[in-house]
Amino acid sequence: MSLWDWTVGAYARPGTPEATLDLQDRYGQNTAFLLWAVWAEGPPDETLAKAAAMAKSWDELVLMPLRDVRRKLKPALIDVDDGARQALREDVKSAELRAERVLMESLEAMCGAAVGGRPALESLRLASATWGDRAPESALAVLAGALG
Repeated sequence: MSLWDWTVGAYARPGTPEATLDLQDRYGQNTAFLLWAVWAEGPPDETLAKAAAMAKSWDELVLMPLRDVRRKLKPALIDVDDGARQALREDVKSAELRAERVLMESLEAMCGAAVGGRPALESLRLASATWGDRAPESALAVLAGALG
């Protein structure tokens, strides 16, 4: 199963959207990178490091600017038609989702299907540590639990 298809299924599970948003917004983690690490069952350290570098670059250049614009378009703006603002926000949201998919497809191409054989929580620990400041164990455990 492709990473994208697996991720769509994962997001349908109770608790996954909230856990990934918490890891992203409170702890600065990249959820696509974390989910890829679980899907790949904890890829080898060399692959993990290469993937983190690529994802950080994509995050900085593409995802974070799109997310910032989307969030800034959420409240009403003086002298801007609400319908037009909301339509533009949806366009930006679609571009952000497409950018996340491009990232996931690029991550998937780095290692193919499951390679590490590690359980979800261990994969999340490794990915979070590789990303930078490690997210708290409790936040990673919430996501691992939601993923099953």
